[in-house]
Amino acid sequence: MRLSLLPALALFLTACSGPQLLDAYAPKLRGQWEVERDIAYGGLERQRLDVYTPSAEGPHPVLVFIHGGSWETGSKDDYPWLGRRFAAEGYVTAVINYRLAPEHDYDAFMADTAKAVAFVHENAGRWGGDPERLFLAGHSAGAYNAVQVAAAPEFLEAEGKSPAIIDAVAGLAGPYDFLPLDGRVTKAAFGSAKDLEATQPVNRVTADTPPMLFLHGADDEVVHPRNAARMEALLSEQGIRTRSVVYDGIDHIEIIVAVPLTKKAPVVADMKAFFEGE
Repeated sequence: MRLSLLPALALFLTACSGPQLLDAYAPKLRGQWEVERDIAYGGLERQRLDVYTPSAEGPHPVLVFIHGGSWETGSKDDYPWLGRRFAAEGYVTAVINYRLAPEHDYDAFMADTAKAVAFVHENAGRWGGDPERLFLAGHSAGAYNAVQVAAAPEFLEAEGKSPAIIDAVAGLAGPYDFLPLDGRVTKAAFGSAKDLEATQPVNRVTADTPPMLFLHGADDEVVHPRNAARMEALLSEQGIRTRSVVYDGIDHIEIIVAVPLTKKAPVVADMKAFFEGE
């Protein structure tokens, strides 16, 4: 896989022509959602999340979304269009921040991911959400976080929870099998991990892993679709509900752009169908 190209995504999602331009073109869906910003799920600066709530009366299913950016960049503030889209689809949607490399490592960003998921599960009713219908999703590095927190139970267990609280996970263009660490990005994020094999989602699949959906673009030159194919095969061997979809003509960035601009690829429809058990 070519994680060395992940900074290209980070540039897109931090440059003024990236999320701001996308937000300008994305449907605003006025009247269908409300937002509460900068909610603390912990005591550290990056332990914040935004919650987008459907205007219709609940209880609603709950989605926790984890941003990408090479584990080094990115922010919840880059994704108002995603929060709006899923709130308009009927999901209480929490978009989270987490600590970033190189100042922080695998243990920190995974601990933050678990802390945020546990917080949302505990407080879902506050926003009209149903904690019994909790879903995770992420893009690129965020897809890794979402899949790993569901597959590696120690992180949620540290918060007094377990992966059993998660109904399903959707990983968009995520890396799940990238040893040996062969680039600056992965070395910065994972180089200090005590057990590198345990950092790989492909090594953490068990019969207790939640259902997982993997979405990928056929033209993705950053993270190869074989990452999704291997995870799907491992989950299937354990009898876990799983599906992998590869979209023709879609690259690493376009797959997340398709969330607000739904005509590019049926990402939202495929996520909803999987979450609803189809």
